[in-house]
Amino acid sequence: MEFTGEIVSFSPNAIKQVLKLKAKEDAQKKLRVGYKNGGCSGLTYIFEFDSQQPTDIVSKIQDFEIIIDSQHAAKLLGLKVDYEGGLNNRGFIFINPNAQTTCGCGTSFG
Repeated sequence: MEFTGEIVSFSPNAIKQVLKLKAKEDAQKKLRVGYKNGGCSGLTYIFEFDSQQPTDIVSKIQDFEIIIDSQHAAKLLGLKVDYEGGLNNRGFIFINPNAQTTCGCGTSFG
């Protein structure tokens, strides 16, 4: 499984899925990766297309750009995003080396 990126990296499967989703979005929006309060472990990931803000860090991953609020960078440094498309497990998977706790579904961390 190969991951590419600076702060956040994506597997080839995740890149393919993001490109599919990007094709349906406004061309001006970029993929925001971040976190907010919530989830069973305290913080939940933000993974949505959004407009770039002045405090955002921009990183290009192949044919799309991601934006990360500069205040979120430390907790996301080294985050790996994968995508699983099987019948039992389907969706993006977040592997965060900074997480001290994670929930069973993998969408929140602490």
